[in-house]
This record gives sequence, C-alpha cells and structure tokens, in this order.
Amino acid sequence: MPFRERNALLLAAGFAPVYSETRLDSPDAAAARRAVDLVLASYEPFPALAVDRHWNLVAGNAALSLFLAGIPDELLQPPVNVLRLSLHPEGLGGLIENLGEWRAHIFDRLQQQIEITNDEGLAALVKELESYPGGKKPSEGYKSEYGGLIVPLKLKTDAGTLSFFTTTTVFGTAVDITFSELVIESFMPGDVFTAETVRRLAEGA
Repeated sequence: MPFRERNALLLAAGFAPVYSETRLDSPDAAAARRAVDLVLASYEPFPALAVDRHWNLVAGNAALSLFLAGIPDELLQPPVNVLRLSLHPEGLGGLIENLGEWRAHIFDRLQQQIEITNDEGLAALVKELESYPGGKKPSEGYKSEYGGLIVPLKLKTDAGTLSFFTTTTVFGTAVDITFSELVIESFMPGDVFTAETVRRLAEGA
C-alpha cells in the first residue's frame, strides 16, 4: 500500500501518521533532488523526466528538448502535466504516429493508479484526456509489436519517425511520501535508426 494511503488509514484509526511529506523545493530535499538529476542525466542523449503522482513534470534532462520543440507556450506553463502534453492535439498528440496505441497505454496506466489510490485528481485528469481527439479506443494493432509486451512511442519529426520504448524507475528505499511517489520515465531507442538519429542530433546541439 502506498505511503500516502497508509498515513490516511492511520489517521482514520486515530493514530499519528508515520511517513513525512517533504516539498520538493525544500532545503531538506536538496540532496534527494541532486540524486534525481543524476539519474536523469545518466540517460542522455535520450530523454528522461521525473513526475509526481499527478504526472506533473518535476525535472527533465537536457535531451527532453527533443519532445518540447514547437510546443505552444501555454502547454509549457507550470505545472506542466506530461500526459496532457503528450495527448493534447497541439502538444505531442499531433505528432504521435501510433496515437491510438499510445492513448490506450496511458489510460491503462492511469486506471491502475486510480484503482490503487482512488485519487480524485487522477480521475479528473482521465476525463480531460478523454475529451481530446482520438478517444480511448486504440487503433488496430494495439500491443502487437514487441511480442505484445511493449507499446512503443512513435514520434514524427523532421528527421523521420523516432521510435522509443519507456522504462520506469522509482526510489525503492524512499521513506518520504513525496519521493516514494516520484517516478522517472526514460525513453530509450526502439530501433537503430532512432538511436543513431538522437545521438546525431545531440552532437549537433
């Protein structure tokens, strides 16, 4: 059970909460923030980002600019929600080649989160995302690639279609609510063309 929900149960039973919740901009969190930045930088030249429990952007590495080029300023005003950014038609939604598959993948993950946490903020986010063009229904071929084990992100760019698969990292030894909920999402190359193109773009930058 997540730390936040454990605290809620303790409070409901009349006990004091056990787990602290430290603001990310607090001086007490400085060392942990440096650890987050170190992990993000280790994925370069490939994009990686850290998000909170509501999928708001906490930090990103230098390669994240690959996803942000040409995005309207209004979608980049903090707090930046990365799921809104990825599915909004003026965000990455208009550039994702396999939008149906990617949308279905995101809704699956959100539903799992909501079932565990019963978070009203996530439920509201789902309703907003469902209102974007494309609907919830995946296009034909959903989960057909990589043996049905991985849903790639296929992004249309001037350099060609870049294909990524994502990995998720959490801090397994966290004892604070904020850092136990922090998720690092990295985008690794799904084919040789993507790997070579991203490295070439990074060298040019």
